[in-house]
This record gives sequence, C-alpha cells and structure tokens, in this order.
Amino acid sequence: MSTVATAGDRGAVRVPVRGLTVLYDADCALCTHVRDWLVRQRQLVPLELVPAGSDEARARFPSLDHGGTLDEVTVVGDAGQVYRGTAAWVVVLWALREHRPLAHRLSTPAGAALAKGAVLAAAMWRGTQWGGKAYRRGDGWTYHPSRGWTYDPPGCDSGACGSR
Repeated sequence: MSTVATAGDRGAVRVPVRGLTVLYDADCALCTHVRDWLVRQRQLVPLELVPAGSDEARARFPSLDHGGTLDEVTVVGDAGQVYRGTAAWVVVLWALREHRPLAHRLSTPAGAALAKGAVLAAAMWRGTQWGGKAYRRGDGWTYHPSRGWTYDPPGCDSGACGSR
C-alpha cells in the first residue's frame, strides 16, 4: 500500500508526521551513498536510517514485506504510514529543510512524472552495479542491463488474486 500526498495532506493536519524511518539496502553502494548524504542534511522531520531486511527492521515493522523493502525504497512514518518507491523519495525530500519546496513540486502531477523517472534511473544504475544481473521489482517491472525495462504483470500463481 503506497501512500501519496495530495494537496490537502501537505500540511499534515490530520496525522502529523513527527518522524520517518528510511529502510535502505545496506549492500547497495548507491543506497549507502544516499544514506550518508541524508544524515548530513538539515532535517525538519527526523529521519532514522535502518538497513532493509535487517533484524532491527523486522522487529520494528513485523507486518512489512521485508523482501520487498530490499527491492524498493520504503519509508515508514511514526503513525504507521508506509511510503514506497517514488512516494518514499518525495516524503524523504519533504523531511529535509533545503528540499521541502522540491518535494512539494514533485508531488504535483507534472512533478510526479519527473520523480518517477529519477527513481527508475536510480534503479537502472543500481541494476548495472549487480554484475549484469536483472533488477526485479514486485510490481512487475524488471530491468535487464542488455534489454532495458520490461513489464510482466504479477501473476496469480498463489491463487490469492481471486477472480475479477
């Protein structure tokens, strides 16, 4: 379940966000570089950075799909909000003093397309750092270093989808 801010939610009137936990892949050079950059930024909302899939992450957030948190950046708010992918990047920027205006621009329909492109570019770079292996996301998108992005919708092999 991704959370996406709307214009009415920007002021956090209903459920104020007082802290965010960023789950990052500790084995990814890009992810750890971004983690190091985040800790140097002035934060309007405190960020805790926890390795995705770690014992600490599993203990703090037992209901999360921890395998999925290694595939896609995930941010958890102090009131249980869960942000994934592009929404996660936007909410992290929103927490940073110097980047909150950018986060507001990226949360518009036009900005969302730019934010999604940036996230896909980062995923592509990350994929090339894995020695030519494919990078697979849970939503059906796969990046192959030799072929680029492909989409194969998730199936219902488990029978959990039900009939539609």
